[in-house]
Amino acid sequence: MKPSPRIRAQKLIAEAVAGFEAARAANDVPAAWTALERAHILSQPYLGPHLSTHWKMLGFATRQRDWREASGQVLRLILAPLGALTGRIPVGNTGRSNVSTFKAMRIPDDLQLQLKELGK
Repeated sequence: MKPSPRIRAQKLIAEAVAGFEAARAANDVPAAWTALERAHILSQPYLGPHLSTHWKMLGFATRQRDWREASGQVLRLILAPLGALTGRIPVGNTGRSNVSTFKAMRIPDDLQLQLKELGK
């Protein structure tokens, strides 16, 4: 029996978070942010994992002493539940403070394939 789409999504999110952890341990800040952005895109349809990704972003921004990013993550932690309740989640948004909270973005091709497979 094939696992549910949610279980498969959780696995993909966990893989992205593991990529973040590995990049952070290697002190590769750009790769760490990229991995968190990917985790964010994958987690958007699921409130718990979505919030968890923003908490990870907030923690990482704080460790980097990036106060602009940290304040943007606080705002996103407040807005994410509202977006989930209203169904107004901007698909593909990377979740970073350098992008409007409301801007839909193109999902990278490899993530599009993974998301498409979740729907099957």
